[in-house]
Amino acid sequence: MEALLTSTALVALAEMGDKTQLLAMLLATRFRKPLPIIAGIFAATLVNHFLAALVGHQAAGLLDAPWFRYAVAFSFIAMAAWTLIPDKIDEDAPLKAPSGAGIFVTTLVAFFLVEMGDKTQVATVALGARFANVYAVTAGTTLGMMIANVPAVLGGEALAKRVPMRALQVGAALLFLLLGLWMLAGLLGWA
Repeated sequence: MEALLTSTALVALAEMGDKTQLLAMLLATRFRKPLPIIAGIFAATLVNHFLAALVGHQAAGLLDAPWFRYAVAFSFIAMAAWTLIPDKIDEDAPLKAPSGAGIFVTTLVAFFLVEMGDKTQVATVALGARFANVYAVTAGTTLGMMIANVPAVLGGEALAKRVPMRALQVGAALLFLLLGLWMLAGLLGWA
């Protein structure tokens, strides 16, 4: 349960103002069909985050040395700093569905590719390394992405004007920092 709740909270907050959330708003304003966009976001996130959690879990299993656990703890602290850097997306870039593909496929491909190397994917790798349950981490990070992106699709630009993105980014950064420090404290025998 800890893996699910931690993963959900971290990713939901880290996604606020992230480039994939901006992509969700952009898709919503361009295509104006929320259901296939939401379905595409869900499918892309589920696959992407399952693979990321699996990579993290496998890396933790292969590299069970203390230095690797320190690396995971420091990666959470680095994620805290990275979360404070706001993402931008080029809203003037042409965004058209590939020939023969619908809004779902366009969203699926766009989200999957934009999420590659994104801070929420890197966080999912770290969470997969931290917790022994790939499925709980995948479910939590996917739920966190949906918590952040469904309102972005449904509310679009109105949401961006009302939600204090900077405060959410700072909150996410604090959660990453606390998780990293908690791991370090455990490794040093302080917790």
